[in-house]
Amino acid sequence: MVKLPLNKRSLYLYQAARETFRAVFVFTGKIITMSRDVLKTLFHPFVTEILALPGEEERFLFLGAEAGFVTPDGFAAELALVQGFRPEFLRLQAARHQPQPVMEGEDFNGALILLTKHKGENENRIAEALKRVKTGGLIVIAGTKEDGVQSLRKRLDRLGLDPQSMPKYHGVAIWFAVPDDASPSIEALSSQPVIIEGRFETFAGQFSHTHADPGSELLVERFPEGFDGNAADFGAGWGFLSVMLAEKAPRVNRIDLFEANYEALEQAKKNLARNCPKLTARFFWQDLANEPPKEKYDLIVINPPFHEGHAAEPSIGEAMIRTAAGALSHGGELLMVANRGLPYEPLLKDIFREQSEICRNARYKVLRAKK
Repeated sequence: MVKLPLNKRSLYLYQAARETFRAVFVFTGKIITMSRDVLKTLFHPFVTEILALPGEEERFLFLGAEAGFVTPDGFAAELALVQGFRPEFLRLQAARHQPQPVMEGEDFNGALILLTKHKGENENRIAEALKRVKTGGLIVIAGTKEDGVQSLRKRLDRLGLDPQSMPKYHGVAIWFAVPDDASPSIEALSSQPVIIEGRFETFAGQFSHTHADPGSELLVERFPEGFDGNAADFGAGWGFLSVMLAEKAPRVNRIDLFEANYEALEQAKKNLARNCPKLTARFFWQDLANEPPKEKYDLIVINPPFHEGHAAEPSIGEAMIRTAAGALSHGGELLMVANRGLPYEPLLKDIFREQSEICRNARYKVLRAKK
Protein backbone atom coordinates (compact mmCIF):
# COMPACT_ATOMS: atom_id res chain seq x y z
CA MET A 1 0.00 0.00 0.00
CA VAL A 2 1.43 3.37 -1.03
CA LYS A 3 1.42 6.05 1.69
CA LEU A 4 0.65 9.52 0.36
CA PRO A 5 1.94 12.65 2.08
CA LEU A 6 -0.62 14.65 4.06
CA ASN A 7 -0.78 18.43 3.98
CA LYS A 8 -1.95 20.37 7.07
CA ARG A 9 -5.59 20.47 6.07
CA SER A 10 -5.94 16.79 5.19
CA LEU A 11 -4.05 15.82 8.34
CA TYR A 12 -6.48 17.90 10.39
CA LEU A 13 -9.49 16.24 8.72
CA TYR A 14 -8.00 12.81 9.41
CA GLN A 15 -7.48 13.70 13.07
CA ALA A 16 -11.00 15.12 13.34
CA ALA A 17 -12.48 11.94 11.93
CA ARG A 18 -10.43 9.87 14.37
CA GLU A 19 -11.60 11.94 17.33
CA THR A 20 -15.21 11.72 16.15
CA PHE A 21 -14.86 7.94 16.26
CA ARG A 22 -13.36 8.14 19.75
CA ALA A 23 -16.23 10.37 20.95
CA VAL A 24 -18.85 7.63 20.62
CA PHE A 25 -20.42 6.74 23.97
CA VAL A 26 -23.08 4.41 25.28
CA PHE A 27 -25.75 6.70 26.76
CA THR A 28 -29.13 5.54 28.10
CA GLY A 29 -28.78 2.30 26.20
CA LYS A 30 -27.98 3.84 22.81
CA ILE A 31 -24.84 4.57 20.85
CA ILE A 32 -24.61 8.31 20.22
CA THR A 33 -21.88 10.14 18.31
CA MET A 34 -21.31 13.32 20.26
CA SER A 35 -18.92 15.11 17.90
CA ARG A 36 -20.69 17.73 15.78
CA ASP A 37 -19.62 19.25 12.48
CA VAL A 38 -19.73 22.70 14.09
CA LEU A 39 -16.60 21.74 16.04
CA LYS A 40 -14.74 21.57 12.73
CA THR A 41 -16.39 24.83 11.67
CA LEU A 42 -14.98 26.53 14.77
CA PHE A 43 -11.39 25.62 13.96
CA HIS A 44 -11.62 25.98 10.17
CA PRO A 45 -10.29 29.59 10.03
CA PHE A 46 -7.14 28.30 11.75
CA VAL A 47 -6.90 25.24 9.48
CA THR A 48 -6.95 27.47 6.40
CA GLU A 49 -4.61 29.94 8.18
CA ILE A 50 -6.99 32.83 7.59
CA LEU A 51 -6.39 33.31 11.30
CA ALA A 52 -2.89 33.01 12.73
CA LEU A 53 -2.27 29.88 14.79
CA PRO A 54 -1.78 30.78 18.48
CA GLY A 55 1.52 29.85 20.08
CA GLU A 56 2.44 27.95 23.23
CA GLU A 57 2.61 31.08 25.36
CA GLU A 58 -1.04 31.97 24.64
CA ARG A 59 -4.20 31.05 26.59
CA PHE A 60 -7.65 30.64 25.04
CA LEU A 61 -11.04 30.21 26.70
CA PHE A 62 -13.28 27.57 25.11
CA LEU A 63 -16.88 28.27 26.12
CA GLY A 64 -19.37 25.45 25.56
CA ALA A 65 -16.56 23.01 24.80
CA GLU A 66 -17.66 19.59 23.55
CA ALA A 67 -15.86 16.28 23.34
CA GLY A 68 -14.50 15.34 19.92
CA PHE A 69 -12.83 18.63 19.05
CA VAL A 70 -9.39 18.56 17.43
CA THR A 71 -7.03 21.50 17.41
CA PRO A 72 -5.25 21.97 14.06
CA ASP A 73 -1.59 21.16 13.70
CA GLY A 74 0.31 24.17 15.03
CA PHE A 75 -2.49 25.38 17.33
CA ALA A 76 -0.40 25.40 20.49
CA ALA A 77 -2.38 27.64 22.87
CA GLU A 78 -3.44 26.34 26.26
CA LEU A 79 -7.22 25.83 26.30
CA ALA A 80 -9.40 26.50 29.34
CA LEU A 81 -12.47 24.34 28.62
CA VAL A 82 -15.76 25.52 30.13
CA GLN A 83 -18.79 23.21 30.13
CA GLY A 84 -21.58 23.35 32.70
CA PHE A 85 -23.73 20.54 31.28
CA ARG A 86 -22.78 17.49 33.31
CA PRO A 87 -23.03 14.77 30.59
CA GLU A 88 -20.81 16.78 28.23
CA PHE A 89 -18.47 17.65 31.13
CA LEU A 90 -18.04 13.92 31.80
CA ARG A 91 -17.42 13.21 28.11
CA LEU A 92 -14.66 15.82 28.10
CA GLN A 93 -13.12 14.19 31.18
CA ALA A 94 -13.34 10.79 29.49
CA ALA A 95 -11.42 12.29 26.56
CA ARG A 96 -8.65 13.23 29.06
CA HIS A 97 -9.40 16.93 29.14
CA GLN A 98 -9.70 19.03 32.30
CA PRO A 99 -12.93 21.02 31.92
CA GLN A 100 -14.41 23.40 34.48
CA PRO A 101 -18.14 24.09 34.96
CA VAL A 102 -17.87 27.90 35.07
CA MET A 103 -15.56 30.55 33.67
CA GLU A 104 -12.52 31.50 35.71
CA GLY A 105 -9.53 33.73 35.06
CA GLU A 106 -8.87 36.76 32.88
CA ASP A 107 -6.31 38.25 30.49
CA PHE A 108 -6.81 35.47 27.96
CA ASN A 109 -5.31 35.91 24.50
CA GLY A 110 -8.48 34.70 22.84
CA ALA A 111 -11.74 32.77 23.17
CA LEU A 112 -13.57 30.06 21.26
CA ILE A 113 -17.37 29.90 21.61
CA LEU A 114 -19.80 27.20 20.48
CA LEU A 115 -23.32 28.57 20.10
CA THR A 116 -26.40 26.97 21.60
CA LYS A 117 -30.05 27.32 20.62
CA HIS A 118 -30.54 29.95 23.35
CA LYS A 119 -29.98 33.52 22.12
CA GLY A 120 -29.55 34.96 25.61
CA GLU A 121 -27.04 32.31 26.60
CA ASN A 122 -25.01 32.92 23.43
CA GLU A 123 -24.91 36.66 24.01
CA ASN A 124 -23.96 36.20 27.67
CA ARG A 125 -21.04 34.00 26.66
CA ILE A 126 -19.79 36.61 24.20
CA ALA A 127 -20.11 39.29 26.86
CA GLU A 128 -18.08 37.16 29.28
CA ALA A 129 -15.43 36.56 26.62
CA LEU A 130 -15.19 40.31 26.02
CA LYS A 131 -14.57 40.81 29.75
CA ARG A 132 -11.89 38.13 30.00
CA VAL A 133 -9.93 38.47 26.73
CA LYS A 134 -7.23 41.11 26.35
CA THR A 135 -7.73 44.13 24.12
CA GLY A 136 -6.93 43.07 20.56
CA GLY A 137 -7.44 39.41 21.43
CA LEU A 138 -9.41 37.17 19.10
CA ILE A 139 -12.93 35.84 19.73
CA VAL A 140 -14.01 33.04 17.38
CA ILE A 141 -17.61 31.79 17.35
CA ALA A 142 -19.25 28.91 15.49
CA GLY A 143 -22.85 27.86 15.12
CA THR A 144 -25.55 26.72 12.73
CA LYS A 145 -28.66 28.29 11.27
CA GLU A 146 -30.65 26.69 14.08
CA ASP A 147 -28.41 28.49 16.59
CA GLY A 148 -29.21 31.85 15.00
CA VAL A 149 -25.65 32.37 13.80
CA GLN A 150 -26.57 34.76 10.96
CA SER A 151 -28.70 37.04 13.12
CA LEU A 152 -25.93 37.02 15.74
CA ARG A 153 -23.40 38.15 13.13
CA LYS A 154 -25.66 41.07 12.19
CA ARG A 155 -26.02 42.01 15.85
CA LEU A 156 -22.26 42.01 16.38
CA ASP A 157 -21.91 44.18 13.27
CA ARG A 158 -24.46 46.68 14.61
CA LEU A 159 -22.44 46.86 17.83
CA GLY A 160 -19.42 47.98 15.79
CA LEU A 161 -17.33 44.84 16.41
CA ASP A 162 -16.62 44.42 12.67
CA PRO A 163 -17.11 40.62 12.60
CA GLN A 164 -15.67 38.53 9.76
CA SER A 165 -17.17 35.17 8.84
CA MET A 166 -16.91 32.09 6.66
CA PRO A 167 -19.30 29.14 6.15
CA LYS A 168 -18.09 25.56 6.44
CA TYR A 169 -19.45 22.13 7.43
CA HIS A 170 -23.10 23.32 7.51
CA GLY A 171 -22.19 26.07 9.97
CA VAL A 172 -20.63 29.51 10.08
CA ALA A 173 -17.49 30.70 11.87
CA ILE A 174 -17.43 34.34 13.04
CA TRP A 175 -14.48 36.20 14.49
CA PHE A 176 -13.56 39.66 15.66
CA ALA A 177 -10.95 41.41 17.83
CA VAL A 178 -11.73 42.77 21.29
CA PRO A 179 -11.93 46.58 20.93
CA ASP A 180 -10.13 49.12 23.11
CA ASP A 181 -13.40 49.87 24.91
CA ALA A 182 -15.57 46.77 25.06
CA SER A 183 -17.90 48.08 27.78
CA PRO A 184 -20.75 49.20 25.43
CA SER A 185 -20.82 45.77 23.76
CA ILE A 186 -20.62 43.97 27.12
CA GLU A 187 -23.56 45.99 28.43
CA ALA A 188 -25.61 45.38 25.26
CA LEU A 189 -24.97 41.61 25.22
CA SER A 190 -25.32 40.86 28.95
CA SER A 191 -28.85 39.78 29.82
CA GLN A 192 -30.37 40.75 33.15
CA PRO A 193 -31.86 38.32 35.68
CA VAL A 194 -35.54 37.48 35.20
CA ILE A 195 -37.80 37.64 38.25
CA ILE A 196 -40.77 35.25 38.14
CA GLU A 197 -43.81 35.81 40.36
CA GLY A 198 -41.74 38.29 42.33
CA ARG A 199 -39.73 35.55 44.07
CA PHE A 200 -37.86 33.29 41.63
CA GLU A 201 -34.72 34.52 39.89
CA THR A 202 -33.59 32.92 36.61
CA PHE A 203 -31.24 33.65 33.72
CA ALA A 204 -31.37 33.23 29.95
CA GLY A 205 -30.41 29.75 28.82
CA GLN A 206 -32.09 27.93 31.69
CA PHE A 207 -35.18 25.80 31.02
CA SER A 208 -38.37 27.89 31.13
CA HIS A 209 -36.49 30.95 32.37
CA THR A 210 -39.30 33.46 31.75
CA HIS A 211 -42.14 31.67 33.54
CA ALA A 212 -42.98 28.54 35.49
CA ASP A 213 -43.32 25.61 33.10
CA PRO A 214 -47.02 24.70 32.57
CA GLY A 215 -46.24 21.00 32.98
CA SER A 216 -44.58 21.67 36.32
CA GLU A 217 -47.59 23.73 37.42
CA LEU A 218 -49.88 20.79 36.66
CA LEU A 219 -47.61 18.45 38.63
CA VAL A 220 -47.62 20.79 41.64
CA GLU A 221 -51.42 20.45 41.86
CA ARG A 222 -50.93 16.77 42.73
CA PHE A 223 -48.23 17.12 45.38
CA PRO A 224 -49.21 15.36 48.64
CA GLU A 225 -49.90 17.94 51.35
CA GLY A 226 -49.25 15.58 54.23
CA PHE A 227 -45.89 14.27 53.02
CA ASP A 228 -43.28 14.20 55.80
CA GLY A 229 -40.45 12.02 54.45
CA ASN A 230 -37.33 12.56 52.33
CA ALA A 231 -37.89 13.72 48.75
CA ALA A 232 -35.77 14.19 45.64
CA ASP A 233 -36.30 16.53 42.71
CA PHE A 234 -34.81 14.96 39.56
CA GLY A 235 -33.88 17.59 36.95
CA ALA A 236 -34.55 20.38 39.43
CA GLY A 237 -33.72 23.29 37.12
CA TRP A 238 -33.90 26.61 38.97
CA GLY A 239 -35.82 25.03 41.84
CA PHE A 240 -39.52 25.64 41.13
CA LEU A 241 -40.78 22.14 41.96
CA SER A 242 -38.73 21.91 45.17
CA VAL A 243 -40.00 25.25 46.45
CA MET A 244 -43.59 24.31 45.67
CA LEU A 245 -43.25 20.89 47.32
CA ALA A 246 -41.80 22.50 50.46
CA GLU A 247 -44.70 24.96 50.58
CA LYS A 248 -47.42 22.42 49.87
CA ALA A 249 -45.98 19.80 52.26
CA PRO A 250 -44.53 21.92 55.10
CA ARG A 251 -43.64 18.81 57.14
CA VAL A 252 -41.28 17.45 54.48
CA ASN A 253 -38.08 16.26 56.17
CA ARG A 254 -35.56 17.01 53.38
CA ILE A 255 -35.43 17.67 49.65
CA ASP A 256 -32.41 16.72 47.54
CA LEU A 257 -32.13 18.53 44.22
CA PHE A 258 -30.39 16.82 41.28
CA GLU A 259 -29.59 18.86 38.16
CA ALA A 260 -27.22 18.43 35.20
CA ASN A 261 -26.93 22.16 34.41
CA TYR A 262 -24.42 23.69 36.81
CA GLU A 263 -25.65 27.28 36.58
CA ALA A 264 -29.29 26.23 36.97
CA LEU A 265 -28.38 24.34 40.13
CA GLU A 266 -26.59 27.40 41.50
CA GLN A 267 -29.74 29.39 40.78
CA ALA A 268 -31.83 26.74 42.57
CA LYS A 269 -29.68 27.23 45.68
CA LYS A 270 -30.54 30.94 45.67
CA ASN A 271 -34.24 30.35 45.07
CA LEU A 272 -34.50 27.76 47.83
CA ALA A 273 -32.64 30.02 50.26
CA ARG A 274 -34.93 32.94 49.38
CA ASN A 275 -38.24 31.06 49.51
CA CYS A 276 -37.61 28.21 51.97
CA PRO A 277 -34.87 29.38 54.36
CA LYS A 278 -35.73 26.77 57.00
CA LEU A 279 -35.91 23.81 54.60
CA THR A 280 -33.21 21.16 54.79
CA ALA A 281 -32.06 20.87 51.18
CA ARG A 282 -29.02 19.41 49.43
CA PHE A 283 -27.82 20.03 45.90
CA PHE A 284 -26.17 17.56 43.51
CA TRP A 285 -24.67 18.37 40.10
CA GLN A 286 -25.15 14.95 38.51
CA ASP A 287 -26.01 13.18 35.28
CA LEU A 288 -28.75 10.93 36.61
CA ALA A 289 -28.52 8.58 33.64
CA ASN A 290 -24.97 7.65 34.63
CA GLU A 291 -24.56 8.90 38.21
CA PRO A 292 -27.44 7.52 40.31
CA PRO A 293 -28.14 8.86 43.82
CA LYS A 294 -26.54 7.07 46.75
CA GLU A 295 -29.59 7.30 49.04
CA LYS A 296 -33.19 6.14 49.06
CA TYR A 297 -36.20 8.43 48.95
CA ASP A 298 -39.86 8.26 49.94
CA LEU A 299 -40.91 10.55 47.07
CA ILE A 300 -39.29 11.57 43.79
CA VAL A 301 -40.73 14.29 41.54
CA ILE A 302 -39.70 14.67 37.91
CA ASN A 303 -40.43 16.91 34.97
CA PRO A 304 -38.02 15.04 32.68
CA PRO A 305 -36.27 16.70 29.74
CA PHE A 306 -36.46 15.02 26.38
CA HIS A 307 -33.64 16.90 24.66
CA GLU A 308 -29.89 16.68 25.15
CA GLY A 309 -28.19 19.73 23.70
CA HIS A 310 -29.37 19.95 20.08
CA ALA A 311 -30.63 16.38 19.75
CA ALA A 312 -34.13 15.18 20.61
CA GLU A 313 -33.57 12.25 22.95
CA PRO A 314 -36.75 11.08 24.74
CA SER A 315 -34.85 8.15 26.24
CA ILE A 316 -33.32 10.60 28.74
CA GLY A 317 -36.70 10.63 30.47
CA GLU A 318 -36.76 6.84 30.43
CA ALA A 319 -33.30 6.73 31.97
CA MET A 320 -34.43 9.10 34.74
CA ILE A 321 -37.42 6.86 35.45
CA ARG A 322 -35.15 3.83 35.77
CA THR A 323 -32.84 5.78 38.08
CA ALA A 324 -35.83 6.86 40.16
CA ALA A 325 -36.95 3.24 40.52
CA GLY A 326 -33.55 2.37 41.96
CA ALA A 327 -33.55 5.38 44.29
CA LEU A 328 -36.96 4.87 45.87
CA SER A 329 -37.42 3.03 49.14
CA HIS A 330 -39.97 0.22 49.36
CA GLY A 331 -43.39 1.82 49.14
CA GLY A 332 -41.90 5.07 47.82
CA GLU A 333 -43.68 7.00 45.10
CA LEU A 334 -42.73 8.65 41.83
CA LEU A 335 -44.75 11.63 40.61
CA MET A 336 -43.91 12.88 37.14
CA VAL A 337 -45.33 15.08 34.41
CA ALA A 338 -44.87 14.41 30.71
CA ASN A 339 -46.12 15.50 27.32
CA ARG A 340 -49.26 13.51 26.55
CA GLY A 341 -47.69 11.90 23.49
CA LEU A 342 -44.69 10.37 25.28
CA PRO A 343 -45.30 6.66 26.04
CA TYR A 344 -43.74 6.24 29.50
CA GLU A 345 -46.54 3.99 30.81
CA PRO A 346 -45.15 0.64 29.52
CA LEU A 347 -41.83 1.31 31.26
CA LEU A 348 -43.55 2.31 34.50
CA LYS A 349 -45.63 -0.87 34.37
CA ASP A 350 -42.51 -2.99 33.90
CA ILE A 351 -40.46 -1.64 36.78
CA PHE A 352 -42.99 -0.47 39.41
CA ARG A 353 -45.49 -2.39 41.53
CA GLU A 354 -48.25 0.11 40.74
CA GLN A 355 -48.65 2.84 38.14
CA SER A 356 -51.49 5.11 37.03
CA GLU A 357 -52.32 8.37 35.32
CA ILE A 358 -53.84 10.74 37.87
CA CYS A 359 -54.70 13.75 35.68
CA ARG A 360 -54.16 15.35 32.30
CA ASN A 361 -54.93 18.48 30.34
CA ALA A 362 -54.67 19.36 26.66
CA ARG A 363 -50.85 19.12 26.67
CA TYR A 364 -49.63 17.18 29.71
CA LYS A 365 -50.34 14.20 31.92
CA VAL A 366 -49.31 13.45 35.49
CA LEU A 367 -48.22 9.87 36.20
CA ARG A 368 -47.84 8.16 39.55
CA ALA A 369 -45.87 4.98 40.27
CA LYS A 370 -45.24 3.09 43.49
CA LYS A 371 -42.19 0.96 44.29
